[in-house]
Amino acid sequence: MNIIFVGPPGAGKGTQAQVISKTFKIPHISTGDMLRSEMESGSELGNKVRDIINSGKLVDDAVMNQIVKERLSKPDTKNGFILDGFPRTLNQAKSLDGILSSIGKKIDYVIYVDVPEKIIVERLSARRMCPKCGRNYNMITDPPKEDELCDDCHVPLITRDDDKPETVRNRYKVYLELTKPVIDYYSAKKLLFTVDGTLPVKEVEKILIKMIEGNK
Repeated sequence: MNIIFVGPPGAGKGTQAQVISKTFKIPHISTGDMLRSEMESGSELGNKVRDIINSGKLVDDAVMNQIVKERLSKPDTKNGFILDGFPRTLNQAKSLDGILSSIGKKIDYVIYVDVPEKIIVERLSARRMCPKCGRNYNMITDPPKEDELCDDCHVPLITRDDDKPETVRNRYKVYLELTKPVIDYYSAKKLLFTVDGTLPVKEVEKILIKMIEGNK
């Protein structure tokens, strides 16, 4: 069972991917994990990735495709995998088809966690971080005991630049521009399953598990 999770930043796709990973005992593979693992391996490719990232550039599709192919060829993906954060663009989606074909695999489901911009802005702009210890809070779902003060350090919490409303809106816009063609691509292939990401987390979990079990 090979699954892709897609959705805007803050949709909760990473949380749901972890649940599905544990439930069906298949690895949850995020873009960040793949890049970190490759860099830590000390391989020629890993060193190349480190140089790219250290220079402040984005890892190009050719390098990313190579990393994905190597990761999906590992033994722990024998019974399936979950991709989270890849593919992000239509070109990457088409490249993934070729990668999977070359290693005798295919995608079974593409799960789209759909959440509107307004909710995403509310969720992400509610995030806070302690500048001293780095602990994260959410003023809606996980607030500190005292308003805007870290429970441990008792210093004022801060909002990261990435979580400011204007930045979140821009990230959502970029996401739509890049990922909408990916969603349309998999929808045309009859692989797309859309779930309402505004529902409670446990309810989304139940919907996804039922869907996968019903189609195994």
